[in-house]
Amino acid sequence: MWYAQPASRWEEALPLGNGRLGAMVFGGVQRERIQLNEESLWAGKRFDNNNPKAFEHLRDIQELLLKGENKTAHELARKYMVGTPTDFRSYQTLGDIYLDFGFQGSTKHYKRSLDLHRGVAETSYEINGIRFNRKIFASTSDNVIVIWITADKNSALSGKITLSRLKDASITADGNTITMNGQIVDVTDSLTGEGGLNMKFHAIVKVDAYGGGTQTAGNSVLVESADSIRIILSAATDYHLPKLQFDRSINSLDTAKKLLHQAEQYASSELLNRHIHTFSKEFGKFSLRLGNADKLHIATDKRLQAFKNGESDHQLFALYTQFGRYLLLSSSGFFAKLPANLQGIWNEHYDAPWGSDYHTNINLQMNYWPVDVTNLSSAIQPLLNFIDRYRIPGRITARKMYGAKGWTMHHATDIFGKTGIISGIHWGTSPLAGAWLTTHFWEHYLFNPDNAFLRHVAYPVMKEAVEFVQDFLIEGPNGYLVTAPSMSPENAFYLPDGTAEQLTYAPAMDIQIIRELYKGTIQAAKILKEDKRLIEILEATLKRLPPTKISSKTGIIMEWIEDYDEVEKGHRHISQLYALYPGSQISRETPDLFKAADATIARRLTYGGGHTGWSRAWIINFYARLMKGNDAFEHIKLLLQKSTLPNLFDDHPPFQIDGNFGGTAGIAEMLLQSHNGIEILPALPEAWKEGEVKGIKARGGFELSFSWENGKLKDLLVLSKYGGECVLRYKEKTVIINTEKGKIYTPVENFRY
Repeated sequence: MWYAQPASRWEEALPLGNGRLGAMVFGGVQRERIQLNEESLWAGKRFDNNNPKAFEHLRDIQELLLKGENKTAHELARKYMVGTPTDFRSYQTLGDIYLDFGFQGSTKHYKRSLDLHRGVAETSYEINGIRFNRKIFASTSDNVIVIWITADKNSALSGKITLSRLKDASITADGNTITMNGQIVDVTDSLTGEGGLNMKFHAIVKVDAYGGGTQTAGNSVLVESADSIRIILSAATDYHLPKLQFDRSINSLDTAKKLLHQAEQYASSELLNRHIHTFSKEFGKFSLRLGNADKLHIATDKRLQAFKNGESDHQLFALYTQFGRYLLLSSSGFFAKLPANLQGIWNEHYDAPWGSDYHTNINLQMNYWPVDVTNLSSAIQPLLNFIDRYRIPGRITARKMYGAKGWTMHHATDIFGKTGIISGIHWGTSPLAGAWLTTHFWEHYLFNPDNAFLRHVAYPVMKEAVEFVQDFLIEGPNGYLVTAPSMSPENAFYLPDGTAEQLTYAPAMDIQIIRELYKGTIQAAKILKEDKRLIEILEATLKRLPPTKISSKTGIIMEWIEDYDEVEKGHRHISQLYALYPGSQISRETPDLFKAADATIARRLTYGGGHTGWSRAWIINFYARLMKGNDAFEHIKLLLQKSTLPNLFDDHPPFQIDGNFGGTAGIAEMLLQSHNGIEILPALPEAWKEGEVKGIKARGGFELSFSWENGKLKDLLVLSKYGGECVLRYKEKTVIINTEKGKIYTPVENFRY
């Protein structure tokens, strides 16, 4: 990725990250801005947000819903189920580093770039015959941010380095070091008294001017006549994930000092090479080529604009895929303790859109759709750790709100363990958000079938999630077991009297999530040879769940237990198709539902669906599962044309990173599917006549590399990471290979046409 001019706004800057630290690089000449983030820097604090009266009124609310008195049930739920306070505070920027060089003359040969394979942003230009260069990286080996500035003439570098934050911090300079001392001050909530002095944080900037001198000026360091400059930023907070809270026993200043001291022992070139080695080792496990003509000579923003104007550029899709992988690795790999949030790790605000939070009614889940299939399996660990920790407050929510065993959470949360209903009953009632998140453990196991992981990590979380669901289910009409209260995110329906409502029982997505979770848990228990009685209970429950139904009025998959009309026919959520993707219950083996799923998407699109970036990305995955490559391709085009910013960030609008991750997953799903055996090129569009993918992963523990020409499979390698049976399909042919662990197979001759 490269650009021929500096960024004029945040959405044009280039992202760097090592999981814990993030930076947005603007590439200015006279003045450079580098906006900073630390993954755990949040306003707010931990408190119990469960409504203490929820369980007392739960049965009344459930009975009202079963009797069709939705509006009355809604009012009761609004009073007695929404948490207190009703919302939480935001993920925040750490601040900015500014590099001021002053006007030195007219600029020639300007270029700023982001090397996705090495995780390095570079800015270069020429002034008065002198070539200047800046390399910036969030070190994935030494856990700091490094800015390395050079020129091809001695003593050519002079300027001012400033560390800035607009609130809740004091900044001082001493010698060649700038220190930020911060503590977030929250306005006290009038209802709960929550607020006051909360998270502490520190940042240190060390400026080394080689061949020149330094002096302090306020919160800045001045550099005079240096040959090269190295700036190292270290930062930390006192947040402690195991406690889901900041911890005053953690000294964030000491942490920042220690990281800085460790990093400054290395020369600039060593820091760079150590980082590149670590980053490229992970990133390089997967590659993609779509066609032969790559327009690398064209600046990325110009290239994107040309594509929006109708020019063909198939390699732009490959770049977009790799950019998505880059963002996931940079926001959830290496030193990350927390999962990628709504903006990954990159946020310039103190009060971000949606708090830059963890939305768990699809958005957090979508962030991790590409993690295994595109060979970034290590980057899922922060998500799994996060879910595991949330079992603790989730048990309290299960007990206090529903009188249930196990654990649960609702539609959104922060880093402080809030698992009650947030924001309002019409948004927040997603009692199976925890169950959905739990399916990521099972999916990760399917791609990486390590039985020790299943026994000690995945299965305990899965088992506890099904314990909640078992207790939460109640008997509804016709003897079905149903969920109540619940909703279909975030859509509404018309009641028979014409009023709009959201609260209901047994929305289609709930039942589909339960099926996915229960089938995985049953299979896991059988693999581990445990819990025979639990298997019997879950199998009996599955038989009593309401079926996924087709509307007699429209021919689409019904979103609710009744055949209601939608308030928003083009709603961004298409929740009743969870069973198609990321679930696996709707497939060619269920032809009526398969056809109805196609009709569901068509209806949503007819009424303007897919208008947000992440929703469009979900549609790509739907069409891939429907084996409709040309349709999936059209929506990748629309994702880039309508929902992609100049730096390739997803535009919800505003920026929201899930569309990047969902789009990346969708492209991978077009090339390989493995939810029912391994299907090669299941949704290849006519436009991608030739291409090559290396290192794409399949369930069962297989890693594939293959190429195609004129739309036909050319080469195929299959690496068996764990051994076992491998079922391969290409078009109408199926090949079964009994593999051995660590061996490579080349069965392409079996698929010649």
